[in-house]
Amino acid sequence: MARVGGRNTLFAWGVGLVCAGIVGALVWLAAPLVPAGLAFLEDRTSPPTSEPVAGDGEEVADAAPSECRDLYSDSLWSSLVWADDSVLTPSEDAPEISAQGFADALAPAVRLTCTWTSAEGDISTTLASVASDAGAIAKTALPSLGYSCTSVAQRTRCTLDADGRLETIEAGGGVWLSSVLDRWRPARYVDETAERVWAEEPAD
Repeated sequence: MARVGGRNTLFAWGVGLVCAGIVGALVWLAAPLVPAGLAFLEDRTSPPTSEPVAGDGEEVADAAPSECRDLYSDSLWSSLVWADDSVLTPSEDAPEISAQGFADALAPAVRLTCTWTSAEGDISTTLASVASDAGAIAKTALPSLGYSCTSVAQRTRCTLDADGRLETIEAGGGVWLSSVLDRWRPARYVDETAERVWAEEPAD
């Protein structure tokens, strides 16, 4: 049989081996992606029928703020950060309130304390865990120390405003939130931090 002109058997075999090597390398590189691809296809063809329901055997994450940034809306945070000479110092220090005897009696377990200093003044806010009846105790005990107490939603807020220093203590649902604003009083500071802690909708 006559050989077709221009064809080189050795060259053809070399090209074939090179192609086979390339294909083998691609298969080897793609192998680790196979399980992920199969899982993706399974999720697409058999999506979950329902979302986990809180209290239905699932652990529900604590929604309370876990760091100082979580206490503030974007606008309030900006006003604090951009104040002249503003410095934030996070800690787990005890509440800086006048009614230390009251705080000692309730022994709030501090989660975080956010202390701000600036050219305008100082602010210290403490978030803590406390007994569920702390609000009722505050409403009974603090008026004799000069605080004015009212009910806000399902908690008690007690306020002391004297000599340029505003103190607030709020307790309800096992949560304590206290703030001391010394000369520096950003708009809605007390209301906004409380809204963040108790996950309330901002007031109109």
